[in-house]
Amino acid sequence: MGNGLSEQPSFLSSVPFFQSFHIAILGLDSAGKTTVLYRLQFNEFVNTVPTKGFNAEKVKVSLGGHRTVTFHFWDVGGQEKLRPLWKSYTRCTDGIIFVVDSVDAERMEEAKTELHKIAKTSENQGVPLLVVANKQDLRHSLGLADVEKLLALKELGPATPWHLQPACAIIGDGLRDGLERLHDMILKRRKVLRQQRKKR
Repeated sequence: MGNGLSEQPSFLSSVPFFQSFHIAILGLDSAGKTTVLYRLQFNEFVNTVPTKGFNAEKVKVSLGGHRTVTFHFWDVGGQEKLRPLWKSYTRCTDGIIFVVDSVDAERMEEAKTELHKIAKTSENQGVPLLVVANKQDLRHSLGLADVEKLLALKELGPATPWHLQPACAIIGDGLRDGLERLHDMILKRRKVLRQQRKKR
């Protein structure tokens, strides 16, 4: 005797309590990736050291509309020698969070190169992208329009859904809003993929 669910695996994916998503957190070193991760997990500031490999955490987040969503975050080190490993963490991921340091204008070109490289690999075609413009609380931080232009987000093309979110990871400002947008983009993509599968 079955409970009827085994025949409808897609049913489970539409029930909020069963939702879990794999998210890779990427960005240059010192952008604030690990601070973002632990602010989401513990809702407090955790003093971090440069990530030598990766940090993996399972975090339950309450989003609007009484939704509780489980995210499996992979926060991967951003030093140059570790960046070739990013591909391994984005394979089969539901979404990518790319963190940039809004104060570090000099490294925006480098951030843009890495962001476009990862977004345009064939495995990541269509994977939703949340760009977190971190450190917006600091006086010399770039405005959102400047960050968008310097990262050439509009050049990512229609295949990549993206959202640029101003944030201050130390106090958590903007992170929940950004996750809401990422979650919505992921659900939208899953729906499109389901419809495509039905048409085959």
